[in-house]
Amino acid sequence: MAAKAYTGACHCGKVRFEATADLDHVVACNCSICQKHGLMLTFTSDAQFKLVSGEEQLGDYQFNKKVIHHRFCRTCGVEPCARGIRPDGAYMVAINVRCLDGVDVSTLSPKPFDGRKL
Repeated sequence: MAAKAYTGACHCGKVRFEATADLDHVVACNCSICQKHGLMLTFTSDAQFKLVSGEEQLGDYQFNKKVIHHRFCRTCGVEPCARGIRPDGAYMVAINVRCLDGVDVSTLSPKPFDGRKL
């Protein structure tokens, strides 16, 4: 599967986005927040992500080293994305694959990622 354009949203729909992502590269991270939220993530560049609506609805949560901004809807609590800087200095967006419209996550093969060791 190559990179493809997707749309997505939080549960209540107040936060909507568009992104180009490759669902062959999905991870299941075991860090404390990803594990508790049940997140399945794919990553894209900042240029391939567009927040369509709901900027004012987004809260920001940081923990540990405070290098990732976990963005969540203040109404429904769902985290559609997170923003951060990759080790090479490039901005990146982590997309919660469970928030993508029309994607059946049972068809994906997420790779385990040991986020607890970071």
